[in-house]
Amino acid sequence: MGKRLLQQRAGRGTSVFRSPSHIKVAPARYPPQEKLGEKTLIAYVAELLHDPGRWTPLARIITANGIEFYTVAVEGLGIGQEIQIGLEAPPLPGNILPLKAIPEGTKICNIERRPGDGGTIARRAGSYAVLVSKTPGKALIQLPSGKMVELMESCRATIGVPAGAGRLEKPLLKAGASYHKYKATARKWPRVRGVAMNPVSHKFGGGSHQSESHPTTVSRRAPPGRKVGHIAARRTGLKKR
Repeated sequence: MGKRLLQQRAGRGTSVFRSPSHIKVAPARYPPQEKLGEKTLIAYVAELLHDPGRWTPLARIITANGIEFYTVAVEGLGIGQEIQIGLEAPPLPGNILPLKAIPEGTKICNIERRPGDGGTIARRAGSYAVLVSKTPGKALIQLPSGKMVELMESCRATIGVPAGAGRLEKPLLKAGASYHKYKATARKWPRVRGVAMNPVSHKFGGGSHQSESHPTTVSRRAPPGRKVGHIAARRTGLKKR
């Protein structure tokens, strides 16, 4: 008799599968623009914090009118440092500006995909985007992947590169390091491939060679025991040229 598949076990609600959200510091998001107002605000960095499961440190920002929020800390940011938020803020590391006020060629991070969403692009340690060009109402951004995207000029971004880069330069060296790394996140580790299992343990298990041996796409409405592989795939097969 086999054991439950991972996705079947994950629904039990035990501490092993629950997301450790209680150890998180706070969401790293800009406050709503309506709360900040239209004028350029002076703020300072009250604290730099480590957020478990996140490689980039967080900065606790307090504005002159008492608004407090957390954001991604950039390289060179220090406790007590003064930053500016708004349209007339200078493009210096740590300052938060709308894209229309940022010079072309500037390295930016924590960019809003839509005005007011708090920042979703280029937040990983060491990753950054570049403001390539601006047109009326739009700004062309080069993402860390090299892809070009066009965003609204009112989207906000932070000047600089997120701190904490270089985490991939040192190997994990032992399994215990990986254990503690993933323990702080909601990812399950270690993760065994389905084709490496026995047929009683997984849909892709068994056979003389490691192959799924049947289609790997599955419906979104499939039961937990069947929902393995490419769930609700947008397309299948080779692309037609």
